[in-house]
Amino acid sequence: MHAWSKTVAREVAPFGVTANVIVPGRVSTARTEALDRARAEREGLTVARVEADARSAIPVGRYGDPQEYGAVAAFLASERAAYVTGSTVRVDGGQIPTV
Repeated sequence: MHAWSKTVAREVAPFGVTANVIVPGRVSTARTEALDRARAEREGLTVARVEADARSAIPVGRYGDPQEYGAVAAFLASERAAYVTGSTVRVDGGQIPTV
């Protein structure tokens, strides 16, 4: 996705179009809750334990809020971000350890 977005960004930039990648971390959604429940059942743990384990791997110590993810998407789609293209933005609370 990253290489593809760079290619697309170069191709569409002359037309005023931007192309960026937003990489989510653990965002609190119905899907995340379902995955946590499934893991708890599979491993014989409580959902609270699964969530606590997941939060402990996130430097900010919590799941993201969907509105936080949406705010980044809205910014990248706005006129204020017209010069941001071919970029990757992580919305992960610092979870992804690589550059």
